[in-house]
Amino acid sequence: MSLAEQLDKIVDRTERLIELCAALQEENDLLKLESEALTVALDASKNKTKELEEKLRALKMAKSFSETSEKSFDIKQKINEFVQEIDKCIVLLKK
Repeated sequence: MSLAEQLDKIVDRTERLIELCAALQEENDLLKLESEALTVALDASKNKTKELEEKLRALKMAKSFSETSEKSFDIKQKINEFVQEIDKCIVLLKK
């Protein structure tokens, strides 16, 4: 093999390596963009999760207040019923 042929092979291989390097660089750039997009999506998802957790906590708190309020209303209603019964008994005793 002559020196010229060896140089041609080296040049060909170098060109292929340069093309491969360019293709790998392009793929790397695409992967970086995808990684950034996934990071943004993950951050958005985390924020949405925090938002939903806060809403859930608020709903649970509102529900517990609602239940307490209903129980208080029921208790007040029972007391009123007892007071009415006592009043009726007092009226009957006065006769």
